Amino acid sequence: MSISNGELKHGVSCKRGLRERADTDLDMGHTGPAIKKFPDPVQTLANVHQGLGQHGGVNVAIEASSTFAIVEPQTLNKLFSGELGTDHGLYLYSRHFNPTVLSLGRKMAALEDTEAAYCTASGMSAIAAVMLQLCSSGDHIVASNRLYGGTHALLAHFLPRTCNIKTTFVDVDDLDAVHAAVQPNSKVLYFESLSNPRLYVANIPALAHLAHSRGLTAVVDNTFAPLLLSPARLGADVVVHSLSKYISGAGDIIAGAVCGPAELISAMMDLHHGALMLLGPTMDPHVAFQVGLRIPHLSIRMKEFGIRALLYAKRLKKLGLKAIYPGLQDHPHHALMTKLLNDGYGYGGMMCLDLDTKERAQDFMRYLQNVAHFGWMAVSLGYHDTLMSCSGSSTSSGLTSEEKAVSGISPGLVRMSIGFTGSTEQRWKQLLDALIALKLVPPQAVDSSVR
Repeated sequence: MSISNGELKHGVSCKRGLRERADTDLDMGHTGPAIKKFPDPVQTLANVHQGLGQHGGVNVAIEASSTFAIVEPQTLNKLFSGELGTDHGLYLYSRHFNPTVLSLGRKMAALEDTEAAYCTASGMSAIAAVMLQLCSSGDHIVASNRLYGGTHALLAHFLPRTCNIKTTFVDVDDLDAVHAAVQPNSKVLYFESLSNPRLYVANIPALAHLAHSRGLTAVVDNTFAPLLLSPARLGADVVVHSLSKYISGAGDIIAGAVCGPAELISAMMDLHHGALMLLGPTMDPHVAFQVGLRIPHLSIRMKEFGIRALLYAKRLKKLGLKAIYPGLQDHPHHALMTKLLNDGYGYGGMMCLDLDTKERAQDFMRYLQNVAHFGWMAVSLGYHDTLMSCSGSSTSSGLTSEEKAVSGISPGLVRMSIGFTGSTEQRWKQLLDALIALKLVPPQAVDSSVR
């Protein structure tokens, strides 16, 4: 069943695919595309007209039905043959398309400025479905060696074992190494816009240009940087998200999204060959409704996250600590991210503090949670309270020691998703008290400018 471009892209008919747009809108340089600034993504979001809900409600109605009645029997035949679809207001079965989930998909397509989007039951299901749609048995993937642990496990272990799809992991900072990793059977170049957990920034335009020059599809995980970065505008073909994080923002939902060309989304929903349709990582319409309510204030949340994270990172750096944050001038990708950023959102709410040893990191987090009440020891991110985890022994624990070293993950690396509850200075005092109490900084090193 095919869906028209105009139906899937926030009410605007698309005349060009993402690859064509990337090649024409971005001025090519000698080593890749030059970087062009685009309008604020919230302007595109504001153009999404979801309509009124049942009885004139200002929120879209929740369509909880699993199956949909057809008035004429011949219509059912046309639905299965692909002659008719949601662009005609017709639905078949909620594993295929559901009106509430499709409404959220339109918002995600607007957020990432792609032709289409489909929302899934989790971020990992979105990633896995894209890989399985783009690759067949015997194919090859080139991927960043700095990835979320779950994604690394999928590419390094699960796909080779179950599907004979192998991956070469490479430093995506090194374009020559990326070129060298491409094989005749390579289909995908996969990387994160802002890497988990070490916060390396990918040169999206250059990598997308390289991928296209070698016939690969550029797939980017933008979970850490919604609104901050727009990978599709910068040349990526497909953008994936864990909506559980910043976009949901309340730590109560598991969800994902695939954003990309309408042709790809339609193929993934094909009744006979589509990875999303046949594997069935279906989003519950109640979840879609909840996430849809939170997207309008995502911009407000992202700005506040960025303001606080930058302030804390600067103060920690001034204390002589190993703070890692792309907004700091000594971050190796600070200049790159500054060029790539959408204006007005800062450098994001993710920050790392490298305390060298696992014991020191655990003591620090324990004090922050149980004594200072600064935040919570928990995985995930984008919550209104600060969340902290020691990445090497949690979300990246499946990596070998060598893989962790390559990724810059020391035993004492504390990943922090900075929250926005409490006042900025109240939370800073809690953080500072922990540092002093644990003798991570001497009291005399703390002057009034950072206290």
